[in-house]
Amino acid sequence: MPRETLDEGIKALQGDLLKMADLVDEAIGRAVKSLAERDEGLARQVIAADEEINRAQREIDERCLVLIATQQPLASDLRVILAISGIATELERMADHAKGIAQLTKRLAPQPHLKPLIDIPRMAEKGRSLLREQLEAFLAHDAERARSLAKQDDEMDALYDQVYRELLIFMMDDPRTITRATCLIWVAHNLERIGDRTTNIGERVVFMVTGEVEELNPPPQTEAPHG
Repeated sequence: MPRETLDEGIKALQGDLLKMADLVDEAIGRAVKSLAERDEGLARQVIAADEEINRAQREIDERCLVLIATQQPLASDLRVILAISGIATELERMADHAKGIAQLTKRLAPQPHLKPLIDIPRMAEKGRSLLREQLEAFLAHDAERARSLAKQDDEMDALYDQVYRELLIFMMDDPRTITRATCLIWVAHNLERIGDRTTNIGERVVFMVTGEVEELNPPPQTEAPHG
């Protein structure tokens, strides 16, 4: 098969991957907006749109397999195709987290906000920013940028810890807040996992460029207790 066919196939896959990423980015934004505005209708739209994202992921994965089977790509091209497939999987899981937030919104919407939403929207914006920037690193084949972006996931973790501690105080002070506080903790957890997914994308970018498997932003090592 001619080289042009392989290049065109990879370019088409990249284009569809970016379209899928736009859908996921929108889903995250709309999910958090539905929570902030207690908008059950918008939450239902996010939930319904998840199937389109699932379908996009399946189609990308199938086309990656066809390209590998029919074009017999060399190692560098194969890594690009595998990266596209892997990133599509991470995007689909991010959409699941957005859907999870929308489902929690449906439970929370009939009740007043427990507290003003400050850190949760900040988490969402940071996660969306990391997603967009990691995709730029992918398109630029920039492993160093992917590594640098992965370090920023620590900000997401710190925001999650802050939300968790604050809501725990609410629950301790007033047990009547437990249900709402628990739902908000799960919202924050979904956003924290979205940040982790952007780090996974960065790892796929590094492998695509270098051919080496590298764990980005690993958890800190804890010392074993002394006997």
